Amino acid sequence: MHTETPLFTDLYQLTMAYGYWKLNRHQEEAAFELSFRHHPFNGHFAIAAGLQSVIDFLAHWQFSESDLSYLATLTTRQQTRLFPDDFLDYLKNLRFNCHIDAAREGTLVFAQTPLLRIEGPLLQCQLLESPLLNMINFQTLIATKAAHICLAASGDEVIEFGLRRAQGPDGALSATRAAFIGGCSATSNTLAGKLYGIPVRGTHAHSWVTAFASEIDAFEAYASVMPHNGVFLVDTYHSLTGVENAITVGKQLRAKGADLLAIRLDSGDLAAISIAARKQLDEAGFTETKIMASNNLDEAAIRALKKQGAKINLWGVGTHLVTAFDRPALDGVYKMTALRAKSGEWQAKLKLSEQPIKISLPGRHQVRRYVEHHTPLYDVIYDLDLGIAETSAAYQDVLAPVFRAGKLVCAPTHLSHAQKQAADGLHAFLAKHGDHPYPITLEPRLAAQKAALVQKALAGT
Repeated sequence: MHTETPLFTDLYQLTMAYGYWKLNRHQEEAAFELSFRHHPFNGHFAIAAGLQSVIDFLAHWQFSESDLSYLATLTTRQQTRLFPDDFLDYLKNLRFNCHIDAAREGTLVFAQTPLLRIEGPLLQCQLLESPLLNMINFQTLIATKAAHICLAASGDEVIEFGLRRAQGPDGALSATRAAFIGGCSATSNTLAGKLYGIPVRGTHAHSWVTAFASEIDAFEAYASVMPHNGVFLVDTYHSLTGVENAITVGKQLRAKGADLLAIRLDSGDLAAISIAARKQLDEAGFTETKIMASNNLDEAAIRALKKQGAKINLWGVGTHLVTAFDRPALDGVYKMTALRAKSGEWQAKLKLSEQPIKISLPGRHQVRRYVEHHTPLYDVIYDLDLGIAETSAAYQDVLAPVFRAGKLVCAPTHLSHAQKQAADGLHAFLAKHGDHPYPITLEPRLAAQKAALVQKALAGT
């Protein structure tokens, strides 16, 4: 993973940066905003995540000699240098000095509203488009997927199990981090545990069982080396026989002052097997032993199992969580919304499209969330220059200062705080709005400005 470099961007960002520099426009002040167009997973919300990754990235944002040496090797199709030495010398001394305001991690966010606003030199804002989208798009998507899965689990514990099926090492770490924000209680990913302070969980695999002469030998051996981690995978051969063997070893553990914490089911008819297993455990006096299920679970599968009366109270979710099945990407976009004129005034910029959803919002924006007893009622997007009428209603502005002139001005959000904020916000949102779209409006002057700029753009085509 070699992402702590400004080269973690698309080449066209660098070619545009060179163009701005060549035309002496690189220091013009610009405003860009990051948003997404549709709510994923057939829902009406998303959970903001990835901002801390952005902060960490920008803390190391500086072209190294190695970066510049590589850029010096790039050529055009005519085999001439793509970037001249004087531009590379400029990049060598470049330091991040933009303003950023953003929704903090764990904040409930919605389609077509800004998650992040960056203001600063045009060249820098352009270079940061791709990495900001990469970090916020993916982690917001995974945090939202985790939230949907945890909602389906209805208060049961969900553990993220996706390391081996994740999209590469960074995808695994980012997914684990975001899944925790979205509500997962723990992970199997030990490096994520170290890096982010996420609780780690794990027992044994089928290979442990098949390494011994019999299943009960395998369980007894595991209990001897991990007596206080008594969780047994019972479906290597026959699930209900495996439950009986786990009970036998569980009694041995109790005799030594430990206990049978859980059994894990990873195949078969999970509803029917869990019901039978619960009966076996209860009759043997293991009423507190949990039943964990895995096997390609997602929110739909969990809801179906609960509807069938499954006696599962611990869910291990891997592939479908860390790959965001069945929505592989959040459709996040990053658009220039304003340029500052030489007179000092901001000039709103608009991207027109035949598709209404792709018409950008001109100006520099804030999202005002009106609340009642910490419950979100509706959001109003307003322009910072046009303003918004003050009312007596309680509100919170969603985008908070993160950087000012390249200096970090906010305290880090602890991951467990982001998780709690997401859970509390989602609970309040669903209690008020249920399965209905959240109301979002444009402040009237902003709406009028957008309409006027659309008409002007249409008239000019």
